Amino acid sequence: MGNVLYRAPVSRRGPRREEPLANPGSFDELHRKCKEVFPQQMEGVKLIINKALSSHFQVSHAIHMSTIGQSNYHLNATFVGDQQTSPTEAFPTLIGDIDTAGSLNAQALLLLAERIRTKAVFQTQQSRFMTWQFDAEYRGDDYTATLTLGNPDLISESVIVVAHFLQSVTSRLVLGGEMVYHRRPGEEGAIVTLAGKYTALKWVATLNLGYGGAHASYYHRANDQIQVGVEFEANTRLQDTSFAFGYQLTLPQANMVFRGFWDSNWCVGAVLEKKLPPLPVTLALGAFLNHWKNRFHCGFSIIVG
Repeated sequence: MGNVLYRAPVSRRGPRREEPLANPGSFDELHRKCKEVFPQQMEGVKLIINKALSSHFQVSHAIHMSTIGQSNYHLNATFVGDQQTSPTEAFPTLIGDIDTAGSLNAQALLLLAERIRTKAVFQTQQSRFMTWQFDAEYRGDDYTATLTLGNPDLISESVIVVAHFLQSVTSRLVLGGEMVYHRRPGEEGAIVTLAGKYTALKWVATLNLGYGGAHASYYHRANDQIQVGVEFEANTRLQDTSFAFGYQLTLPQANMVFRGFWDSNWCVGAVLEKKLPPLPVTLALGAFLNHWKNRFHCGFSIIVG
């Protein structure tokens, strides 16, 4: 009998489907991961009391006793609507903050459509308007386009226009740019800045490069407890460069977060935050020292709610 040849069936696999690219987010949040590692400047004694009156309305009282400036009191009110697009975003959102000097800071965020969101910002210093700004943002599947009008004045023919665009090139790479145009009597100009962001599994690198200078940042998450960040900024107009290194140490078992930084201007600082469960109280203690100017200031804050 002859040999019988058996051919195994060949499995035919269809073309591999590529996962759709995600939205890159807002241009202002490119360096957010790195900036969150650095401690916030604090000075004097501050008491903050947060009170939720309902699921939509919250008020906050802040008393700040300063050693280098004027002490003040701030009343903040926040209203959050029912349109929740993410765990941290809900529309409409209305925020108002006023202090004892009569200065007001108000913001309104609206969701006009599924992809279009707007924002209005008003700032006054006592009885004088200082800033009025209007933003419109369109979020596509893999890109974000934003247009901002700052302090438009038809009488004096002055305005500031800022345009942002971000595009997800791959699942890890985001490219985009910014154009800032300003006009006022006797002066007119524009500045273009290119931006790029690369996100890996444990680190994020971001670069802004333009005619006005450069801003680079690097964020690295070593583990669940340790995070570090590095920032470099160069200003061609002022002929100035600066470098800063920050770190964050989280101790979940002790309910503590420690943040510290050091920069090229011989400034060092650190802030220690401690939660006191089951009480809704957070204590924060910070100290900052400028070796070059021989200046030292410290701060202590209590947050309730």
